[in-house]
Amino acid sequence: MANTFGKYWRLVTLVLGIIIAFLVLYLLRMAILPFIIGLVLAYLLMPVIFWTESKLPRQGDWLQAKRIFSIIIVLAVLLGLVAASSYYIVTVVLNASLILLENAPYFILGRVQEWLDVIRQQFPPEIQTQVDKALLEAGLELGDTIRDAFAKGITFVTRTFSIMVGLAALPLFLFYIMKDSEKLKETFYSAFTPQFAEHIRNIILIIERVLGRYIRSQLTLGLIVASFSFVGLWTLGIKYYPTLAILAGIGELVPILGPWISGAITIIVTLAVEPGKVIWVILLCLVIQLIENTLLVPRIQGGYLHIHPAVIVVLLVLGAYIAGFWGLLLAAPLTATTVAIYKYAHHHQP
Repeated sequence: MANTFGKYWRLVTLVLGIIIAFLVLYLLRMAILPFIIGLVLAYLLMPVIFWTESKLPRQGDWLQAKRIFSIIIVLAVLLGLVAASSYYIVTVVLNASLILLENAPYFILGRVQEWLDVIRQQFPPEIQTQVDKALLEAGLELGDTIRDAFAKGITFVTRTFSIMVGLAALPLFLFYIMKDSEKLKETFYSAFTPQFAEHIRNIILIIERVLGRYIRSQLTLGLIVASFSFVGLWTLGIKYYPTLAILAGIGELVPILGPWISGAITIIVTLAVEPGKVIWVILLCLVIQLIENTLLVPRIQGGYLHIHPAVIVVLLVLGAYIAGFWGLLLAAPLTATTVAIYKYAHHHQP
């Protein structure tokens, strides 16, 4: 037993270290979330930074400022694209919301009242009295529910103050990470012995490769959902269908919450411009999500992360059960990362 442990002590230490690191990151997830977003953005933008830097002059005093100027160019273009697309999407949603508010008494309240009156007339008078009483009680309970939800929303905002502070510091953090990426890496590796630093560098490369494959899988899912939404909304003749399709694809990049938000916006816009087709749009959103969650996610994530689709399904269920949103988000990439690191450690075991 002692000989076995002595042979694999490095592997055991590495696995325990990874588990402890994941636990610490999970406990601090709300505080470090903005900085994780910053690291992911830096990972995505650094190839563009390098390409831009290679196109700038290579001689003279300009050489020292190339990286800073490249970052400024890339961030300016990125912010311009985000601002332009956000303005267009927000304008569409606001216009639809104003139309919906103007016509809400007819589109929503009037229709609901008509349906309730039709249903109410089907009952005898004594039952109608009970129905009226039940509706009154339901209205009171709805008011209490809205009030409680508002109070919980305020509590949630106060609890996420650290996230807001982190997001406010995100641009500065992102700038320095991209500006001094090579220097930061060398400083970090210099804290270890050369042999151990080589293993750390290889493990970080493994994590980067898995992260890249996971991001590509999410982008692929977003593109497919946007394409399905485009065709479906165009077939139904919904106004603003290109914008709503793009919004559906972007929403797919945010697990769980993203599809619900984009779907709700699509329904709001439909109620404003084509209220008679809202049922078909709701069915379209549900069918797309059903296809995406049952067929596309296991196959696409499994293909990119080199995990069988059946195992992906099990990981998603277990992740959601153990850690909720974070478990569902991280179960597949963490498993792929752990397997890759284990293979590396086992291969380099003396």
